[in-house]
Amino acid sequence: MASVTLLIVFPFLMAYAAARDVLTMLIPNTVSLLLLLGFAVFAASTGLWGWDLASHLGAGAATLAVTFTLFAFGIIGGGDAKLAAATAIWIGFDHLADYLVVASIAGGALTLAILVARSHPLPSALGRFPFALHLHDAKTGVPYGVALSLGALIVIPETMTWARMMAS
Repeated sequence: MASVTLLIVFPFLMAYAAARDVLTMLIPNTVSLLLLLGFAVFAASTGLWGWDLASHLGAGAATLAVTFTLFAFGIIGGGDAKLAAATAIWIGFDHLADYLVVASIAGGALTLAILVARSHPLPSALGRFPFALHLHDAKTGVPYGVALSLGALIVIPETMTWARMMAS
């Protein structure tokens, strides 16, 4: 069961969060809740308890505290804050900094790409798609869920979570 949650559920939810963020600029709460539920199943099936479990939950709580503050100041969206925290529970403290650095680099590249795209007229073929019009609008933010998801998928194979799955 651990391999199903880590190899199927986790990447699916990351990809879904990224796609929803691009298409709607919203990450549904259900994605973060399903990530938490998936982690609970993973923890139970691999025997993750005690200090190890507390450490993973602490990584999520610390990330939520920081990202909620960023949300309160209007720097990131609420869905991004919740997605980062739910993902941090999977990542744990052992590679949390790696996750945040990779997501930040991906977010910077995504932001630059969107700014460059916005500096040019939107191709007429894309003008038929509401999400493309919305993304091209200078008043619209950046779908940072894409960067958070990419960071998670890049870093997760290096974590203790992955090692636990391989051992079970």
